[in-house]
Amino acid sequence: MDSSTEIAEAKEAEAVPDISLPLTSSIEKAARIIADADGLVIAAGVGMGVDSGLSDFRGTEGFWKAYPALARCRIHFEDIACPGSFHTHPRLAWGFYGHRLQLYRQTKPHAGFGLLKAIGARMPRGTFVFTRNVDGHFQRAGFDVDRICERHGSIHRLQCLEPCSDATWSADDFRPRIDSERCQLLSRAPICPTCGGPARPNVLMFGDWAWNGRYAEAQEASLLEWRETVKKLAIIEIGAGSTIPTVRQFSESLDAPLIRINPKEADVPFGDSVSLPLPALTAIDRIARAVLENWTTDCTFAKVE
Repeated sequence: MDSSTEIAEAKEAEAVPDISLPLTSSIEKAARIIADADGLVIAAGVGMGVDSGLSDFRGTEGFWKAYPALARCRIHFEDIACPGSFHTHPRLAWGFYGHRLQLYRQTKPHAGFGLLKAIGARMPRGTFVFTRNVDGHFQRAGFDVDRICERHGSIHRLQCLEPCSDATWSADDFRPRIDSERCQLLSRAPICPTCGGPARPNVLMFGDWAWNGRYAEAQEASLLEWRETVKKLAIIEIGAGSTIPTVRQFSESLDAPLIRINPKEADVPFGDSVSLPLPALTAIDRIARAVLENWTTDCTFAKVE
């Protein structure tokens, strides 16, 4: 199946509302940037997952709405998403992270992932993903695992809590049973295969001096090596806010035209860049339509698996 067919089928898979006319010129400019490029960086923040049904935890109330057990105890996101919680309340910490792991495994990536994958497939140097999301949805959507940089780690990998070594390993064998009412892990928590001590997600948390970032660092080294092979780079940044600016700072460091998609923080620092104050799927869909017109290809649209 060629990339034009993938784009067309992904479009059919999900209906997207129309956008207002003032943004039409911005969409067209974004399409021209992509059509002129030979390589694409997809830089994704938490807003990328909202159209898949994932929460972006905007504010304490949003977090507590998703986790009422933590709300009852007045536990904030920063209090549970930290390595200390695994030392002091391991079953509660794994109740939270185990639930997140289950949720990410069960949630289907929205059609925008397939559209981006198909757009990148048309470029001579292809696509590289840079994300602070730990959900593994780019892998699930079929992106090349060797072309993904998960800068804050992945919930689908584990590490020693101490840690006793630089090793990380797959969490595929960990199938948590969670008491959602109490946010507690009921099944056995994972252990480190090296020292036998407790394990934790290989995710960068708040106040995390014990995070093992070797895997993410190797991914980023591969990204920078790939960048050297690209003559005309385009960047599509999606749902990356300024509160945790990892993705925005990376996008702006690449010295290339930037297409910034963000409903609330779409301002861009460069004159040759594009601001799209839209939800992720809406913007990606409209860009894909415009890109197809620029490429003047026949296509029929592919369902995102």
